[in-house]
Amino acid sequence: MINSLTQLVEDFRTGSITVEDYLNIIEGRFDQFEPLIHAFLPETNRFRRLHLELVELVKKYPNPNRRPPLFGIPVGIKDLFHVDGFETRAGSKLPPEVLKGEEGAVIKMLKDAGALILGKTVTTEFAYFAPGPTRNPLNLNHTPGGSSSGSAAAVAAGLTPLAFGTQTIGSVIRPAAYCGVVGFKPSQGRVSTSGIISLAPSLDQVGIFTSNVESAEFAASIICKDWDYRINSESFKLAIPEGPYLSKSNKETLEHFKNVCKKISDSGFDIIQIPMMNNFEEIVEHNNNLIAAEAAVFHKDWFREYSNLYHSKTLELILGGQAIQSTEIDKSRHCCTKLRDEIMRLMVMHNVDAILSPSTTGIAPFGLESTGDPVMNLPWTYAGLPVINIPFEILVGSNLPLGLQVIGEYWGDVELIEIASKIEKTVFF
Repeated sequence: MINSLTQLVEDFRTGSITVEDYLNIIEGRFDQFEPLIHAFLPETNRFRRLHLELVELVKKYPNPNRRPPLFGIPVGIKDLFHVDGFETRAGSKLPPEVLKGEEGAVIKMLKDAGALILGKTVTTEFAYFAPGPTRNPLNLNHTPGGSSSGSAAAVAAGLTPLAFGTQTIGSVIRPAAYCGVVGFKPSQGRVSTSGIISLAPSLDQVGIFTSNVESAEFAASIICKDWDYRINSESFKLAIPEGPYLSKSNKETLEHFKNVCKKISDSGFDIIQIPMMNNFEEIVEHNNNLIAAEAAVFHKDWFREYSNLYHSKTLELILGGQAIQSTEIDKSRHCCTKLRDEIMRLMVMHNVDAILSPSTTGIAPFGLESTGDPVMNLPWTYAGLPVINIPFEILVGSNLPLGLQVIGEYWGDVELIEIASKIEKTVFF
């Protein structure tokens, strides 16, 4: 099964496989796996639509040598993004006509790059904690994580080589880790969030799911601002954040993390420990306050009319956010910048290129009632830093993976991808 985006792009270019044949392969996988996984929102005649869209795409780009970079690539889109021709439900029971909006910049970029919209992927309600029906493809009895549940599961199951999600706390990195795929969240502000139903506008960030780092870089180069160079450094210095933050992972995960850091060090990377975020509980509190307050504002009009249709978890978030004072909101926003500045100061002081940590507290939890704890992702998203998950180990017994989280400097996305690529190739391949 072809699952690497970059390999598929090359095969389409050389004619090793046609887009039409690949769509037929994907259709077969949908028939086999989608009824078990529920990664996508249901759609009648999905593949008939895609074949018709492919005909129009070929008419638009008849010369194979002049086709755009994602020509014919089927892409899964989290159901928070507005896409022309598709309803937006945002994992909720609210009427879709109420939620409709204009297509945003990312979707336009993907279409301009020749991508085919495979369909909408399942999200938790409004990207918060109320889970949808999606199951983890690696173990159907476990959660795929959230809130970008369907996007992570779709890539893991080989239903698509590329999917998009959003992250406000850990909604890209956590499901990527749980499902054993690469998840990349660029720096805050590097990718437009226009045309996306928001949870907390100050923190919402677009993310990418692929099967490997090279594919994530290829997709990022299309949607990220100023992605026009590569860092070809031979050596990088990495750091482990010492302090209360790491204690949030369970003992087994920390042991595996320690082992993988040793492998990375043995492969030639310089790794040091840096005391960091001693006020971690305060950071968590400010993050949660900001999300609740901004969610309450964003949902104000909908909530007034349709509060009875919200899931209890989202309802609790919004009601809590309504009670937060403006002074607390300002303080929480200031804490974002303060945290970013402090992390950047430490990285510069110690000449560190990236930070390493576990992507999650442990493997994907059993059952579908919870999407797991995003606490390991929280400070990096709150600070707006670029982050990538690299799957590094499948645990015997559960058949579920652990992920390595690599965090870069603010706006240092290109260098972060270079570091992640080198780790992936030297340590895991």
